[in-house]
Amino acid sequence: MERISKPLIFIISAPSGSGKTTLVEIVLQTLDNIKESISCTTREPREGEVPDKDYIFVTKEVFEKTIEEDGFLEWEKNFGNYYGTPKDMFRNSFDAGVDVILSIDVKGAQNVKKRYPESVGVFIMPPSKEVLEKRLRGRNTDQEDQVKIRLEEAKREMACTDQYDYLIVNEDLEKAAEELATIIQNERNKKSEGS
Repeated sequence: MERISKPLIFIISAPSGSGKTTLVEIVLQTLDNIKESISCTTREPREGEVPDKDYIFVTKEVFEKTIEEDGFLEWEKNFGNYYGTPKDMFRNSFDAGVDVILSIDVKGAQNVKKRYPESVGVFIMPPSKEVLEKRLRGRNTDQEDQVKIRLEEAKREMACTDQYDYLIVNEDLEKAAEELATIIQNERNKKSEGS
């Protein structure tokens, strides 16, 4: 009987406004046998976001109860809201032999790496701090104080790029998406050569 090899875990991190969500969406449409694990959050949905597709939106009480029940693979509090990866959603894909993308922040990535050291980390970098600030302001989803907090957090996150296996600068969306798809394909090839 052929042994089913363990799926790959891809951790994608980026400062807010770097285009991570769009890049992941493009790659999911391009590649087979890969699924994004949808995160839970207590923040309000942004315009255009679809519940249970973009995020699982829950109350603070529900999130904290899930923490108590050890229901998250990782979780963090950012910008006054909770964000976390539900264990069951991650496990469903993983157990089915499907590669998993986790779009999570740097702190969450560190937690997953401790649990799954074989996971592949990819950091998405904006072309410059100026471009990042322009993108954040262009979203019109945050108040001025929130934009400043996100920019400070971005500086801290960008200082952690050495903890990742790959770095992609998202200057051109199409090119960056191709790079991400190539990284995933190369990691799959390495795994199949090693098995």
